[in-house]
Amino acid sequence: MPAISLVITSGKGGVGKTTATANIGTALAMLGKRVCVMDLDLGLRNLDIMIGLGNRILYDVVDVVQGRATLHQALVKDTRFEDRLVLLPAAQNADKNVLTPAAVRQIVAALRSEFDYILIDCPAGIEQGFRNALAGADGALVVTTPEISAMSDADRVIGLIEAYKMPIAPRLIVNRVQAAMIAAGTSLDVAAIAHRLALSLLGYVVDDNAIITADNRGEPIVFDTQSPAGTCFRNITDRLVDPHVPLLPLAIKKPGFWQKLFHRG
Repeated sequence: MPAISLVITSGKGGVGKTTATANIGTALAMLGKRVCVMDLDLGLRNLDIMIGLGNRILYDVVDVVQGRATLHQALVKDTRFEDRLVLLPAAQNADKNVLTPAAVRQIVAALRSEFDYILIDCPAGIEQGFRNALAGADGALVVTTPEISAMSDADRVIGLIEAYKMPIAPRLIVNRVQAAMIAAGTSLDVAAIAHRLALSLLGYVVDDNAIITADNRGEPIVFDTQSPAGTCFRNITDRLVDPHVPLLPLAIKKPGFWQKLFHRG
């Protein structure tokens, strides 16, 4: 079967799109899937760092488009997974208008026969980079956090995605979930966020400081079997592969009498 291509997007920067791309891509490879992760965030290029391949880049997606390298010369293999996980890096120094939707579609078409999944890390905003990323996608994973501003941007992006009429319906990932805030009533729970955005909930990721350490080391958090966030990303990936896998339960402890009394004070 040809690859399923999915864009990971949000509209708003800083909500965890690149971390999600790195971890879902890695978790898919851990399941034995053949995965290509594409970084289309021209000028910034962070996916290679988070996945641990930053020191092995020779060519990038712009080199491919402009004919300075072939597609296979630009692909960087993750040796932890033999040929199952590869990265197509973004260019750090390039005009953001160099890429076009047609060029992205052509690259994705060339990759389809070799992979099971192609994950496209979308740049922030809804301008040219956003249109490029969506052009090569069969579906979208929309990442948001519980903040109102992030949900507002996600809502706008969802409307734009739906206009593309992709064959796979968009799904939602809620990042940086804090069970204590949900229990205290100061944050919407994940089901309420999904209802508000009218999207099917693929999964959520709890707020976990271990993600920062993992990103800095170039070791996706899914490698850490003790990390709550790693468990969340593995559940998201399992549900991506098999929709019958249940959503990971979120343990929410209601505040007790003395906690409520203290909070009122």
